[in-house]
Amino acid sequence: MSLQTYVDEFCQLLHQVDQAEVMAMVDAIVDAYNNDAFVFIIGNGGSGANASHLCEDLAKGTLCDFDNQKRLKVLSLTDNTPAILAWGNDEGYDRIFVEQLKNYGHPGALVIAISGSGNSPNILKAVEYANAHGMKTFGMTGYDGGKLKQIAHQGMHVPCMNMGVCEAVHDVFYHYVIEELYRRFKAMREL
Repeated sequence: MSLQTYVDEFCQLLHQVDQAEVMAMVDAIVDAYNNDAFVFIIGNGGSGANASHLCEDLAKGTLCDFDNQKRLKVLSLTDNTPAILAWGNDEGYDRIFVEQLKNYGHPGALVIAISGSGNSPNILKAVEYANAHGMKTFGMTGYDGGKLKQIAHQGMHVPCMNMGVCEAVHDVFYHYVIEELYRRFKAMREL
């Protein structure tokens, strides 16, 4: 495949993502912000790296006034290495996120779960727990969406069978979400 073909197919895929799903993510984060609820982000591998990146952007990139603006409460549970290693080693990798949610989660919190396949056991276990304990869940998926697309309250789906492309498309829309949140949070301050 040529680079031009890759770029063309990538751009076509961007247009296939449902814009309403992207805006639902923005609205879910605004709701958490307005209610002083935490936003937790989880993912594995490249999606874990995207979770860390999204967390940093949500924490800093949504601020127009570093000293006086209300802050979004956001944590990437992929970045708690000691907890991940302890739970993974002692009890199993499928528990690395759910056990952290048991420590930090609360009703009304938002869990953004990223899984290209939609079938990562540790993601599904965390989302099932969050759903059962009054948290809101948003699934970021690729492939056919897997079980995550079915069990998350809301989500954004990238209809593609290439993991790297799914992760890249997610990242493009994360940056849009940050820009839209910046605009909305700034507008709230100006009211």
